Amino acid sequence: MSSTPSSDRQADPGTGVTTPEPVLSVRHLRVEFPTRHATLVALDDVSFDIAPGEVLGVVGESGAGKSMTGNAVIRLLEPPGRIAGGEIRLAGRRIDDLAEDDFVPLRGRHIGMIFQDPLTSLNPLFSIGDQLVETLRTHLPLSVAEARERALALLREVGIPAPETRLDSYPHQFSGGMRQRVVIALALAAEPELIIADEPTTALDVSVQAQILALLKRVCAERGAAVMLVTHDMGVIAETADRVAVMYAGRLIEIGPVNAVIRRPRHPYTEGLMASIPALAERHARLYQIEGAMPRLAAIPPGCAFHPRCPHAAERCAHRRPELMPAGASLAACWLHDPEDPLPRRAQEVAR
Repeated sequence: MSSTPSSDRQADPGTGVTTPEPVLSVRHLRVEFPTRHATLVALDDVSFDIAPGEVLGVVGESGAGKSMTGNAVIRLLEPPGRIAGGEIRLAGRRIDDLAEDDFVPLRGRHIGMIFQDPLTSLNPLFSIGDQLVETLRTHLPLSVAEARERALALLREVGIPAPETRLDSYPHQFSGGMRQRVVIALALAAEPELIIADEPTTALDVSVQAQILALLKRVCAERGAAVMLVTHDMGVIAETADRVAVMYAGRLIEIGPVNAVIRRPRHPYTEGLMASIPALAERHARLYQIEGAMPRLAAIPPGCAFHPRCPHAAERCAHRRPELMPAGASLAACWLHDPEDPLPRRAQEVAR
């Protein structure tokens, strides 16, 4: 793949540090859904980088645009959805403007995908071995015997016990956790540079979830793959991610190192997400919740989309949309951090 031109080498929105060639670079991404009545904007001006071996957690409520971002990168948008602006680069090569026939070989070989439900990600009519062998031979110049040996090695790597006997088993003969391990093996089979994991542990119990997340982080760190981890669970982010990007109504509203964002969130929405997590050491008569709901695409408010739910909202917030700006170790799209005219915080601080 070609290297990134120097003019495209920009500061990472999460750290401000210039990264010469991240694995994934997204700049000003815009996704639209044309309808008979209007054009709905699902993603608006989304920019971020992911470095080799790094896990970027993407978090937010349902409808925030998390999965949409991953689907746009791997080009699995449901029609009539389309990328209407911006650019996506993989290891320096622009991929959003490729013809479909040129993009298809990137899936699996350079971009791996881990979906939410492992049972629907696997073909019930074929054995695990057949599916691994087919994937390997599709992307790599291997014989059947070589692909089978590599499939065994992959199952060992992801912790499948007795892989020699399980290779010929069918998906229904595996538990949910084992199926998810197989899906991870499939995603890693061709050694892609980027893994997109879309809610990979939602259907698993807590103990298996921890094992799967540790496995994903370990394997990708060893291989140097970048990971985009889409989730609604801040606990998963805290345990797994290196940096976190918080989305709201199709926009990136805060991004930064995971410890900084979790310990001292800078956007009122992130504050609300953190405050919604009950503390085991404290008793509350009532758990905190963010008032209101995520706006529909057809009714996104002007200005800051979060202002109808924000405890610090001022008149400016209803008319002017803030861009990402420095806020401690992070960047936040909030007028509270305007360097020229910061918005004063209200007395009703978000309880944390």
